[in-house]
Amino acid sequence: MALSKLLPVSLILSFLLLQHLIEDNQLVSSEGLHGSLNVEKIDCNEACDVRCSKSSRPDLCKRACGTCCQRCNCVPPGYSGNQRACPCYYNQITHGGKRKCP
Repeated sequence: MALSKLLPVSLILSFLLLQHLIEDNQLVSSEGLHGSLNVEKIDCNEACDVRCSKSSRPDLCKRACGTCCQRCNCVPPGYSGNQRACPCYYNQITHGGKRKCP
């Protein structure tokens, strides 16, 4: 008897929880915090020109930076370092296991 009363109550609570989770996900998606649908593309050429301006091999740097920027839509600030500011940029590696992005 108790089981027959518990089942409908648990179904209703599960439905309410599911509805709440769906609404939260839609709110996050509409604010652009979820996924990359609402993200503006950055100017990779300009960002990489700045990033590679003090490099000893600027053409090589710009080519690698441009590839990483196209994939990640992000270039870390400054001339070097700060790669963790862009996780996708930071995680790009070569076949040899070295960091791909300058």
